[in-house]
Amino acid sequence: MFSQGDSTSDLPQPVQSRARRASPLPPPRPSLLNSSRNENEQQYNNNSTTIPITYSTDFIWTMENGGLRKRPVPTQDAPDYTQQAQNIYSGDKFDKAELQSSRRGSHLGRLDLTDIVLLGLLTAASLFTRLYKISWAKYVGKANSDEAHFGKFASHYLKREFYFDVHPPLGKMLLGLAGYLAGYDGTFDFESGKVYPDDLNYTGMRVFCAICGATIVPLAFLTALELKMSKQASFLLGVFVLVECSFATISRFILLDSLLLMLTATSVYCLVRFRNEQAARPFSRTWWGWLLLLGINIGAVLSVKWVGLFAIALVGLHTIEDLWEMLGDLKMPWRTYLKHWIARILCLIMIPVAVYMTCFLLHFAILTRSGPGDAQMSSLFQAGLIGNDFDENPLEIAFGSRISLKNNGHGGGLLHSHVQRYPTGSEQQQVTCYHHKDANNEWYVTKPWGVEIPGEKYDGEPEFLEDGAIIRLVHAQTTRNLHSHSAHKAPVTTSEYEVSCYGNSTLGDKNDHWKVEIVTDVLVPETKRVRSLTTQMRFRHVMTGCLLRSHNVILPQWGFKQAEVLCQKEGEDLSPFNIWNVEKHINSRLPQPRAGTPRPRSYFLHDFVHLNVAMWTSNNALVPDPDKEKDILTSTPREWPLMLNGLRMVGWADDAIKYYLVGNPTTWLGSTFGLVALVGLILTYIIRWRRQIRDFLPEEYKDFAFAVHTGLLGWFLHYMPFWIMGRVTYLHHYFPALYFALISFAFVIDHISIRLVPNWWSRTIIMSAIGALAIANFVYFAPLSFGFNVPAADMKGREWISAWNLLEP
Repeated sequence: MFSQGDSTSDLPQPVQSRARRASPLPPPRPSLLNSSRNENEQQYNNNSTTIPITYSTDFIWTMENGGLRKRPVPTQDAPDYTQQAQNIYSGDKFDKAELQSSRRGSHLGRLDLTDIVLLGLLTAASLFTRLYKISWAKYVGKANSDEAHFGKFASHYLKREFYFDVHPPLGKMLLGLAGYLAGYDGTFDFESGKVYPDDLNYTGMRVFCAICGATIVPLAFLTALELKMSKQASFLLGVFVLVECSFATISRFILLDSLLLMLTATSVYCLVRFRNEQAARPFSRTWWGWLLLLGINIGAVLSVKWVGLFAIALVGLHTIEDLWEMLGDLKMPWRTYLKHWIARILCLIMIPVAVYMTCFLLHFAILTRSGPGDAQMSSLFQAGLIGNDFDENPLEIAFGSRISLKNNGHGGGLLHSHVQRYPTGSEQQQVTCYHHKDANNEWYVTKPWGVEIPGEKYDGEPEFLEDGAIIRLVHAQTTRNLHSHSAHKAPVTTSEYEVSCYGNSTLGDKNDHWKVEIVTDVLVPETKRVRSLTTQMRFRHVMTGCLLRSHNVILPQWGFKQAEVLCQKEGEDLSPFNIWNVEKHINSRLPQPRAGTPRPRSYFLHDFVHLNVAMWTSNNALVPDPDKEKDILTSTPREWPLMLNGLRMVGWADDAIKYYLVGNPTTWLGSTFGLVALVGLILTYIIRWRRQIRDFLPEEYKDFAFAVHTGLLGWFLHYMPFWIMGRVTYLHHYFPALYFALISFAFVIDHISIRLVPNWWSRTIIMSAIGALAIANFVYFAPLSFGFNVPAADMKGREWISAWNLLEP
């Protein structure tokens, strides 16, 4: 097929492989997907000597030999693919210059005038669609209260009050910064449905989110260029992201989603840029720069929402494959290979971890005042906050003291009880751990049954609580005794004993008795007396020997999603979940600490781990109630790919300004079709490759495989985990996956059109028609994104699916 005079100077030379060698393949059969390629090859073969050839494919997907890649070693008779490429892409059917350009590293340094004009048009249009009428709704989102939710967090940063949320702090710190730059002082309470006061520049805060949301449009265009898509397809992808109604709507409110989308898009772009630099100039300055930016971006996207873990997984899988391919290159010295490992460990592991931890360091440094989230943190952390009431705690605990007990486990709460009873077991009063401060967290320290001193009524000299003392803990609000027994199992962890509240001030038994065992004291390690805040102790049940324990297991709805408390039979003496300290201490007969008494402090690493565990525990508690009907605001992953549900962003009164979160049918449903088509395309190529039909040149295949990995794998990683999550899900959880689906959609259109429609103008007309349809749909659904103040019934024609609940009151 190839003459001996063919040149190979334009393509990389074959490399030796550490992988298993394979015998030469017979001559490839002609491709049926490209008639022009068949004609050119046939004409060339008539005038050439046909010789056997072998392949040097790096990423061929095959299930042969147990799924292992087969990487044949090139022989000395390997063909010259350059001349073949010239034959295949000759004539006016393909843009030869564009093909050659696509093989040279990154595209950004080679943006021509057309690219710059298209980029400018997309950026301007993106800003318009995100900013148009952005201040029209002058009230906080009512039905979907997330704007109230995150607006309050911004206020806490400006007032420097500590709060708690299930998401990492970076996005909310940026919202607080936006409020500061807009002149907001943090005093507005952001109640759902409340009208913004005239002196609050809410528009400035929304503009910040809108600009973040607008950046994904030019980023999509640049990413497509770096994925070696044609200019038409790159511009089409930019149009898809531009006119996706859900992206335009979600960017108009004070939310984290626009920040999440922006950082997801920048992470993908940095990944693609780095891959191109890796292929062209490894260890160059630009190579290091894009690798470093990639690490910073994946650390930042994780610091906005934990959904960023899926972006990290995408980068991690690409990195593993990249290092695996390098392992098979015998020409690469081991020292160079080790440098690649070190570079990736530094930039893709250590840098993201540093970014994530730095966000929490700033979070703690800013929020120095006591606030509504104090109870989620350890007692020592709270002691370091300005404005707490711990200075009023008497130093040492005595019988008759009224106390609250904090569990020392990461994410631990306060020992709590309430009048509700267990539905099973003893059916006595529930005991839980709770992360909010109220009177149901308070207990009296009293003497055991049979002792004359009645605890709180004792008015003689204080008798201090010491190591080894036998006590009862009496719930202050219900006067019931903290109780355990071997006859009943814990409600969730059935291998352990139940803990309940039982009896009253005159009724009880020895199962109400607990032995105090001091573990240590932060300030006075050898103390024999229990001190508030600093003494860490266990409570051992006298009758059974089990230890009072709480852990991060959440009770069902009947337990109000609070943490389970149990008595561990074979107690782990030093487990932090079995250790408690006194947090609040009230006893009027004891003196308050002297001024200047040392106040203990917690350490950053302890606070960092504690807060993340608390976030994880609270996030796992966000599960739907099986006893309630499905909320019209929630949706399931099953509904997302086909856009079977929408979301009301505000109240739905006839005269209210209303926003409805729904996708553009062309782009949303088209992206789902694109994913299915891409899977079909992959299967087709695998079958054809197994039949020894060559459809790609080696470098061309690498570009194809990388683009497929980026779009399809990115969608899979950002979508499929929600199927196994127990938490409540909403439509906006699909948005990062939708971004990858749109990349796949544009890539499929580009790939198929190049092979089936050789003429450049014909392809341009086809892509223009698809883009025009997407724009027409956006214009039609624009009132749902930009807002409408007419009765929802006037939008009846836009409710294409009854489940969208656009018309229901």
